[in-house]
Amino acid sequence: MNNESAPPPPDALKAKHRAMWALGDYPSVASNVVNELGGELVRACGIGPGDRVLDVAAGSGNASIPAALLGAEVTASDLTPELLEAGRRLAQAQGARLDWREADAEALPFADGDFDTVMSCVGVMFAPHHQETADELVRVCRPGGTIGLLNWTPEGFIGQMFATMRPYAPPPPPGVQPPPLWGDPEHVRSLLGDRVTGFDARRQSLHVDRFARPEEFREYFKACYGPTIATYRFVSEDPERVAALDAALDDLVARHLVDGAMDWEYLLVTARRAG
Repeated sequence: MNNESAPPPPDALKAKHRAMWALGDYPSVASNVVNELGGELVRACGIGPGDRVLDVAAGSGNASIPAALLGAEVTASDLTPELLEAGRRLAQAQGARLDWREADAEALPFADGDFDTVMSCVGVMFAPHHQETADELVRVCRPGGTIGLLNWTPEGFIGQMFATMRPYAPPPPPGVQPPPLWGDPEHVRSLLGDRVTGFDARRQSLHVDRFARPEEFREYFKACYGPTIATYRFVSEDPERVAALDAALDDLVARHLVDGAMDWEYLLVTARRAG
């Protein structure tokens, strides 16, 4: 099932974001490192057969596919066509049927109140303008419907990884907010405001035992994770800065790695759209 209408071309900032997430192999990260998160979000949202579900910034379907396998009517939307194409292949292999739509999280091509559940699993946190994104999440959710968000916290490992990379990355354009702010419950509460009820925010952790040594994590993310790849490209012509970034990431992992495993903190938010 596919959308027949073509989305408008993205502006320069969105085009840059789209290109960044097409770098490397994010579907590998979603399937082999953070695969448990999608199912966790689907359970928290209480998704069941026949529910109309929108997964925003769905990537390759980490949460969309589990929801579809439960019998929900799922639309997976993302800015990056390469991720959607990977998701189509994964869904077909698992026997899941859902719609895949290229869409900007800050300007969703759906009508007001179209969905029973609107969710995002470490996705919308990377949209550059937080309030515009939150406004869209609320708008397309029906009154009484569920909004579910799972995002990395600023204090957790991935939030700290972004803080570690920040001095080596290009400065963000004016008005662009840091992605890990979506892992701050007060920030998310302020974005959604009084348009939701039953706001619930829980800090939880993903146990990751894929990387036995800091170098293994660093090389995997340098090969597969778009933001890390883009950061290294920015300093690629300065060997000293590349070496410094290598060392900084290795130090970060070493501080979190215990007996060959790490725990990555995330914030799980659920709320109901007010009537």
